[in-house]
Amino acid sequence: MPEKDYYKILGLEKNASDADIKKAYRKMAMKYHPDHAKGDKASEDKFKDVSEAYAVLSDKEKRKQYDTYGSTDFHQRYSQEDIFKGFDFGDIFKEFGFGGRNFSRGGRGGRGGFKFSFGGQDPFASYSAQQAPTRGNDLVYELPLTLREIATGARKTVQFQHKGRSENISVKIPRGMIDGKKLRIAGKGEVDPYGGSPGDLFIVAKIMSDPVFSPKGADLYATREIKLSEALLGTTLEIPKVEGGAVSLKIPPGTRHKTKMRLAGHGLPHMKGGGKGDVYISINVAIPKHLTQAQKALVKKLADVGL
Repeated sequence: MPEKDYYKILGLEKNASDADIKKAYRKMAMKYHPDHAKGDKASEDKFKDVSEAYAVLSDKEKRKQYDTYGSTDFHQRYSQEDIFKGFDFGDIFKEFGFGGRNFSRGGRGGRGGFKFSFGGQDPFASYSAQQAPTRGNDLVYELPLTLREIATGARKTVQFQHKGRSENISVKIPRGMIDGKKLRIAGKGEVDPYGGSPGDLFIVAKIMSDPVFSPKGADLYATREIKLSEALLGTTLEIPKVEGGAVSLKIPPGTRHKTKMRLAGHGLPHMKGGGKGDVYISINVAIPKHLTQAQKALVKKLADVGL
């Protein structure tokens, strides 16, 4: 669903008072009401938008949810039927001077849902579905995970507050659950105060700091230092793997400072789709600040032969 700025739709600032919201809606509803629009589709669409905006912003709880989570998350929580639940257009239109004529709405909590009819038209036909039940808010739990746990999978015990008491739940962490990935535990969210179904619990991964690697998605980055002689002659490094063991990285002769080398397929597993990320090793060549007399003599010999 596209983003909807309800404040902008009503021409208001976010700090608008209840009186400001009501006044703005009355003005725009009068302008775009289907009885005035005379079949103008654009006006009818505008009337739907301003009515939806008013239904949300005039309700303290819905406005709070909208302000807190933004348009996208709000519409994931509230369907259009949810938005208009408990919103009596008949009373509002009578108050605004429309007389409530040709207005009908299905019974509250029944299967009639919401239905609006103005002048024989049905500009809110999309809202005539069965009224959806309310549900409690979702909970989000940030779970710290080591790179090894992400690489191999793990089982963790999560403690959270549910129905006013502390509750423990055992959660299987799949391989590849990197930063920001979520697991949904249905029905373990907040209880709905109006008797609807409870929300869900979302377990969100948070990667713990690692002494060797810095993760970026499924790729891992690290820095290793080699001696000047190793850079000139070549060497082999043992790079630890997050799941255990090590892999050999061959450093070719003549490797320059800050060279980045790749170990394909040795990063973190992808949570979906299979395969793994890569490991990138940045090679730093150590240049000594001080040389012994013997080292200086050797460097001078190298210089004499053109190196």
